[in-house]
Amino acid sequence: MKARKPQPTDAELLILNVLWRRGPSTVRQVHEELAPQRDTGYTTTLKLLQIMHEKGLVRRDTSERSHVYEAACGEAATKRGVVGDLLDRVFEGSARQLVMQALEAGKVSADELREIRRLIERKERGRR
Repeated sequence: MKARKPQPTDAELLILNVLWRRGPSTVRQVHEELAPQRDTGYTTTLKLLQIMHEKGLVRRDTSERSHVYEAACGEAATKRGVVGDLLDRVFEGSARQLVMQALEAGKVSADELREIRRLIERKERGRR
C-alpha cells in the first residue's frame, strides 16, 4: 500500500490559498491576510506554518530575519490530491457519486454546467 501524501486541514488550506495568491510571504503577511476571515493570533499562524513545513506542505526560506514561506506544491495539484483523497475516503472511488453529490449539494450556474459538459466531452474523446 503506498503512503499517502498528507492532506492539508481546513486551516492549512486557508494559508495555502494566501500563498498561492500572494506568492512567497512572511508569517506577518499571511497573518494579516487571514485576519479578516479568521480570528486567530499571530502565534497560531506561525505554529500552523511550522506544522505545514514539517508536513512538507510549504517550504521555508530562513536566509532573512523574517522567514519566508511558499507553497511546496501548486494549487491544482493540491486540489487534485484533496479531491482524490475525498473520492477514496467518502465515495469509495466513485467519481459518479462525487459529481452527483456536488451537483445536488449546491447551486450550479448555467455557465458551470456548460463547462462541466465540455470537460466530460473532452474526457470521453480522450478515451477513444
